[in-house]
Amino acid sequence: MITVSTTTGVIYLCVFKPSSSSLSLSLSRCPGDGNSKISSVYINNSHGLDDDDFYDRNLALFEEEMDTRPKVSSLLNRLANYTNLTQGAKEHEEAEAQGMRWGLLNAGVLQGLCIVFVCCCCTLLTAISMSAIATNGVVPAGGAYFMISRSLGPEFGGAVGLCFYLGTTFAGAMYILGAIEILLMYIAPKAAIFESKHPEGEGAAMLNNMRVYGSICLLLMSLLVFVGVKYVNKLASVFLACVIVSIVSIYVGALVSAFKPPHFPVCMLGNRTISGHEIEDHQCTKTALLQKNSTMTTYLWKQFCQGPEVNASCDEYFLSNNFSQIEGIPGLASGIISENLWSSYISRGDVVEKGSLGSSPDAHPASTQQPYVFADITTSFTLLVGIFFPSVTGIMAGSNRSGDLKDAQRSIPIGTILAILTTSVVYLTSVLLFGACIDGVVLRDKFGDSVKGNLVVGTLAWPTPWVIVIGSFFSTCGAGLQSLTGAPRLLQAIAKDNIVPFLRVFGHGKANGEPTWALLLTALIAELGILIASLDLVAPILTMFFLMCYLFVNLACGLQTLLRSPNWRPRFSYYHWTLSFLGMTICLALMFISSWYYAIVAMVIAGMIYKYIEYHGAEKEWGDGIRGLSLSAARYALLRLEEGPPHTKNWRPQVLVLLKLDEDAHVKSPRLLTFASQLKAGKGLTIVGTVVSGNFLQSYGEALAAEQTLKHLMDKERVKGFCQCIVAQKPREGISHMIQSSGLGGMKPNTVVMGWPHAWRQSEDPQAWKTFINTVRVTTAAHLALLVPKNISLFPSNSEPCAEGYIDVWWIVHDGGMLMLLPFLLRQHKVWRKCGMRIFTVAQMEDNSIQMKKDLATFLYHLRIEAEVEVVEMHDSDISAYTYERTLMMEQRSQMLRQMRLSKSDREKEVSFGGVGGGEQRRAPSASSDDLDQREVLSVQSHALRLLHSGGLQGHAQHPAVSADHIVTVRSLSLSLSLRRGVAVVSFKRLLNASLFFFFFFFSSSSSFFFRDHSNVRRMHTAVKLNEVIVNKSHDARLVLLNMPGPPRNTDGDENYMEFLEVLTEGLERVLLVRGGGSEVITIYS
Repeated sequence: MITVSTTTGVIYLCVFKPSSSSLSLSLSRCPGDGNSKISSVYINNSHGLDDDDFYDRNLALFEEEMDTRPKVSSLLNRLANYTNLTQGAKEHEEAEAQGMRWGLLNAGVLQGLCIVFVCCCCTLLTAISMSAIATNGVVPAGGAYFMISRSLGPEFGGAVGLCFYLGTTFAGAMYILGAIEILLMYIAPKAAIFESKHPEGEGAAMLNNMRVYGSICLLLMSLLVFVGVKYVNKLASVFLACVIVSIVSIYVGALVSAFKPPHFPVCMLGNRTISGHEIEDHQCTKTALLQKNSTMTTYLWKQFCQGPEVNASCDEYFLSNNFSQIEGIPGLASGIISENLWSSYISRGDVVEKGSLGSSPDAHPASTQQPYVFADITTSFTLLVGIFFPSVTGIMAGSNRSGDLKDAQRSIPIGTILAILTTSVVYLTSVLLFGACIDGVVLRDKFGDSVKGNLVVGTLAWPTPWVIVIGSFFSTCGAGLQSLTGAPRLLQAIAKDNIVPFLRVFGHGKANGEPTWALLLTALIAELGILIASLDLVAPILTMFFLMCYLFVNLACGLQTLLRSPNWRPRFSYYHWTLSFLGMTICLALMFISSWYYAIVAMVIAGMIYKYIEYHGAEKEWGDGIRGLSLSAARYALLRLEEGPPHTKNWRPQVLVLLKLDEDAHVKSPRLLTFASQLKAGKGLTIVGTVVSGNFLQSYGEALAAEQTLKHLMDKERVKGFCQCIVAQKPREGISHMIQSSGLGGMKPNTVVMGWPHAWRQSEDPQAWKTFINTVRVTTAAHLALLVPKNISLFPSNSEPCAEGYIDVWWIVHDGGMLMLLPFLLRQHKVWRKCGMRIFTVAQMEDNSIQMKKDLATFLYHLRIEAEVEVVEMHDSDISAYTYERTLMMEQRSQMLRQMRLSKSDREKEVSFGGVGGGEQRRAPSASSDDLDQREVLSVQSHALRLLHSGGLQGHAQHPAVSADHIVTVRSLSLSLSLRRGVAVVSFKRLLNASLFFFFFFFSSSSSFFFRDHSNVRRMHTAVKLNEVIVNKSHDARLVLLNMPGPPRNTDGDENYMEFLEVLTEGLERVLLVRGGGSEVITIYS
């Protein structure tokens, strides 16, 4: 019966016989039976079928596993009708007040308040997160960098810290340039060194003046910071006082304007604003009245008409509208706030207009040649958010100097939060005051052209605009000093952590800890910014750097709170993970609202620094939150994996590589790990293990050394994975324990890779190959796949790509698809990428080889695997003389080795029962005599095997009988040994008798009668026949993959099993023996 399950996408193939005993052939398991369960992979059903009657003679090596590993021909025959089945439903499932005045009031009072609120919320939430981190332990120098690196790891901390350092340094240069601009424009215009005779060159001259004075100012500030931070702190108090006076003067001026508004006229034509720079005669009219009652046209007339004459042709809008003057600052009691309440966004090139004034409705658009005030950019809410946000940066100034604070855990939260609350109140009230005191056209005039470039806020301030000018100058100087003080300390903290190797020199400083070298680098970078002078292109990236810093501070606090680490015990208790993630979301939104492309550039820069630190920086273990997150994620993922077995589509090789160490703790076959690394296209788990013989209490140090050796080898081969070293009295027990205990939950190995025991025939110690066979049995019992590369030293290294050739797959029995999947994974690696793939399968006499080839090609098509297909026909044939000879040689060798391994007591017992001349007993030989016995036995056995080869390879029954010389030679060897020893050893007699038996059965028609187990002959026949075909077809292949037969159930035949494998792989350069784990690893479904 054939059962198809559409809910799991697995085809169950079950063959039932009428009798009570059943033989099941399954890819997974047979459902529907109440007693059904997963088939025992290598335990045969106990029914009395005769081997010769049921199994194919050509596949006798695989006969014990035919119930769980069907022939390819039978598998293809059943799968051919089901390749088009669909799967079930379950399968598919401090800014300048001038700038703030323009930016916010374009949005109107209400939206302006929203902009300020959003930006202040961002900084306040960041300050709360920073306060929680700062109070969770001692915060030395480094401020924000220290907090982020200790919470999110050195990679994130270094990347964000360096970006924040660059942002702070360039911000210092911008503050200095701002101070110089105020100095040259408002305080001392005559101090300009460079002047231009032409208006178009004034901008370049101003930039040159700013470069010169900015460099001088930077030098003075750097010297002040170098002398000592205490002088900076003293000057900071003076600068703070000037700023407070300026702010108070604005509030006082707003109150005074309610009773006595300042005279601040703005010229209007209709509802359009006229630029004050274009009114050279100070006449905001079309004509002027002279003393003799005569009129004349004004300067503005000439701007709109083609001549000064009254009858000249003029602009239509000019003719239909009149000039008027309005007060730019009507005062607090004017009620102007009702006009400024709503937004008035304008597009680039539009004229700044006053909506409440009437104008001619049929006017054509204004020309840029006319003296209007035009908007230079298109304004919107998001644009104004990005413009205003730099005004609220600088909240990290205190934390950057955390190393200089007496009690950073107390000062940082109180100082930062109070500062943000104070500035937030100032900004919010300023929006209300400006909206209630200043006309809308002045607020939307970005450069103040309508008032001849005068400071609007300075005019509003009381008692004089100089208060604002001086306050702005000292404010920018103070901000520049703070940047030059905090940035070097930030760089010094990064350098001292040694996460960026080439910055190590900047960690040194003066004896008192002042960052001398870091200050020098900071001054050079700031000088670069000053020489650029115009930082319009750089400024947005700096804003992104600040926002990234704030984002990661919030992330660090939120992550630590969610992970609930035992060490997370901040004294500042007014925090919550939702506030941190809200702040992080606002920061991320502000980045892309301000400028999405600059946000991407900033992220790319930070990502490059992150990768550099990851690959070249020193590894640090700071107990960061990312490691805690990894632990939590790993726990969650492992628990999810435990919910059910993995689907075939998710199967990937989780490899356990078994390596053997020599006496010097060196890996004997390092190419095994190289081969495992070439299989890692599946991105699965890799565990490299070894066994150290001995007692754990005594061999613990040796185990640690072995583990370090494995780690070094893994680093050399660039294998990502884990090491495991087990100490056990016997290697086979250690390997068994490792296979049982490796991995955790759903991340247990499903594939074992181990080497072939070389020179097992020459080894007098059978433990090596017995351990090998025991490992095969253990992996089989554990339902694990097994890969055994033979001649591993000939396999290519990762630096030796294979030239064009083939990877040949000999698919003899179905093992879950391992033979199909492994070449695909290997070809993903550069070493095997140029190799093609050929698949050979074996057809018996009763199989239709043509149909098998078609079915196999269809099967590979649905598997999405490109390969050449060939079906090899193996006809039934008589067992050859060579097969009999190899079988007898194998059995004789096994018998002889068993005799050689007899203990001394066994040999004594055997000698006591044997005798010469009527059963006379003799003393057991001495130890030296034992050694002589072994050498003599080996000599006789070697001569006997030479005789076997000379007779056995010459033919079959047609050859004449064995010559008398051969028999005399053997008998003379026996007699000479008997005379020398004076005793007849029964075991040696049995060896000679077995050797002589060979010659008699070899030329006898009933030769099989002389074999103890005729199944060995059939198995040897399979090995010889398959080897002939494989060598003939794949002698030039780069790699041959072959089904690995299972070991015999009877352990007495273990040596024979090794011999079968040797014969099967004889003459092949690189062989990979593969055993499936009893489950499907490849599927035709998507």
